[in-house]
Amino acid sequence: MNYTKLLSYFFMSMILIQEAVNAQDKSDPFIWLENIDGAKSMQWVKSQDTITVKSLEKYPQFNELYNNDFKILNSKERIAYPLFRGKYVYNFWQDSVNERGIWRRTTLESYESSSPVWETVIDIDSLSKTEKVDWAYKGATYLYPDFNRCIIFLSRGGADATIAREFDLRSKKFIEGGFQLPEAKQSVNWIDKNTLFVGTDFGKGSMTNSGYPMIAKIWKRGTPLIDAKTIFEGKPTDVSVSAFTVTTPEKNYEFVQRGITFFTSELYTILKGKLVKMDLPKDIQFDGIFKNQMLLELKSDWTPAGVKYTQGSLISIDYDKFLNGDRNFSVIDKPGERASIVSVNNTKDYLLVNRMDNVRGELYKYELKDGKWTGQRINAPDYGTIDIVSTDDFSNRFFFSYTNFLTPTSLYLYNEDGRITKIKSLPEFFDASNLTVEQHEAVSKDGTKIPYFIVHSKDMKYNSSNPTLQYGYGGFEISMQPFYSAIIGSNWLSQGGVFVLANIRGGGEFGPKWHLAAIKQNRHKAYEDMQAISEDLIKRKITSPKHLGVMGGSNGGLLVGVMLTERPDLYNAVVCQSPLLDMKRFNKLLAGASWMGEYGNPDNPKDWAYIKKYSPYQNIFKDKNYPPVLFTTSTRDDRVHPGHARKMAAKMESLGKHVYFYEYTEGGHSSGVTNKEVAFENALTYSFLWMQLK
Repeated sequence: MNYTKLLSYFFMSMILIQEAVNAQDKSDPFIWLENIDGAKSMQWVKSQDTITVKSLEKYPQFNELYNNDFKILNSKERIAYPLFRGKYVYNFWQDSVNERGIWRRTTLESYESSSPVWETVIDIDSLSKTEKVDWAYKGATYLYPDFNRCIIFLSRGGADATIAREFDLRSKKFIEGGFQLPEAKQSVNWIDKNTLFVGTDFGKGSMTNSGYPMIAKIWKRGTPLIDAKTIFEGKPTDVSVSAFTVTTPEKNYEFVQRGITFFTSELYTILKGKLVKMDLPKDIQFDGIFKNQMLLELKSDWTPAGVKYTQGSLISIDYDKFLNGDRNFSVIDKPGERASIVSVNNTKDYLLVNRMDNVRGELYKYELKDGKWTGQRINAPDYGTIDIVSTDDFSNRFFFSYTNFLTPTSLYLYNEDGRITKIKSLPEFFDASNLTVEQHEAVSKDGTKIPYFIVHSKDMKYNSSNPTLQYGYGGFEISMQPFYSAIIGSNWLSQGGVFVLANIRGGGEFGPKWHLAAIKQNRHKAYEDMQAISEDLIKRKITSPKHLGVMGGSNGGLLVGVMLTERPDLYNAVVCQSPLLDMKRFNKLLAGASWMGEYGNPDNPKDWAYIKKYSPYQNIFKDKNYPPVLFTTSTRDDRVHPGHARKMAAKMESLGKHVYFYEYTEGGHSSGVTNKEVAFENALTYSFLWMQLK
């Protein structure tokens, strides 16, 4: 071997790599801020945080906002949301004493009383102190049907990546020598007491480009994880691979799902140890199995065996008959033009379908009798938002909640005999007696009517001077529904502010078609919808650009980033939370590759041709005036890279633009882990808004 020649090739390749890096640095001088925990990056973050806090704490009501928010978040009158598991009702609770929270349980009888007697299962604050790690509780998966043990997931600082530990719910202790998995973005599901389905970071080549498991394995108790048996391996370009068990009182079913994109997948069932691919459209949504009926939501029209089933419908078929070639489906629920299915759950005998009709919640129950579905609407409150909170496979009891902008959230129990009992309700954290809610429509650029809600005082003057906060999301088929927010009510509405909730395309308010209308090359339609609502508010003389602010997080952070760059003339304040902003590199950062089904692939010239037109980071210019903007993010956000917000803030600042930046060190892809952190960020946000929009 010619080692001189080999060394020459090596050094030449190092030079080429360095030249490529230098070229990239030249085109993106702030790329160094993508180094999440780098000393230079964190020094910049701390400097920016200090400047922002000092500036916004000057707002005269800052301390009042903080103290009020902290009081609300720690209120003992909050609803302790229940989770049915066996003979217990479980709840995770945080307050001023339990900052990181306690996982606790009680009986249903006790829970229904005015003063439940809680039994602590795990004290996360105590665990964090003992192990000297700032843990955040991330949920558990329970062994069915006895629910006497579980796998608990814990996160460092609220990130999506977790550790997993087996826990005995009878002794309330971690099981020594039990199942344990190191930190990773992972999928863990029970097969039986001694066997798990596991998807985790098994080492090199086991994770997708999106940072999720690419390999599903079966792991037997008492054996090393390295010896777990591989049952499916996806591709690096997939979003994720997971194996899971659908549990029912009658029998359990085992599946593997290969997530090809965020919205397309392949479903396999496991029969006698072998994988059988299910003959289903790739964009279909699998909602589980009930009474041996396979439940499916259609994201597009489907015509198997010559029969057309329409987009947005919920259909079913007997699992065994499907495997034997039957394609005669039953239609359970077919929402109308302005309706959509929010969620599907079940009790022992009922299939529960939570729907929206013109963004108003409706709840239906269906029964399967003699092979046919019969249904009726449940007499739940109207003109608001309904959520199924918890169901029980072994009874017909279930909890659901109801809320709207002005009605404090209430929790209801649907009893075995069909009676509906209000169990708990939030207090009135703010005076809503002089407030009202309206639903209007704005006309977007292409003529589509876009609904939005507006909450304001009954005596509001149409003089174009009302401080107005417009909130939107518009992506991933996620709907924006009416909700009761003690924070918005106290910090904004009760002080004379107007709140607007936008139902723009890209969301799921009117089913899959509403979402699909604004993905990839049609992404601009979501932005045009948001702008149309802003213009409609101004046209109605509710507000004016001087008094109009816009807020959004994650994909909504991208949304308001586009509002900032495309229509800076419309706003005087922008709150951009945990945002995507550099759409040239989003697919290379953390989980970004998983969202190419929504936005497109910026490495594909055809896709970049439309993405570059709106990508905020590429569309900030020195000679253009922009409204003041507050960027917030988290160091521990391992879903949307904090580099998006960091780089955007640094670039704008370098061009002499008015920027605030605040990065909390915990919280993952959300607010902080503790109520203290959440209250502080809220105080910063609303101080900024009032300083700009009064």
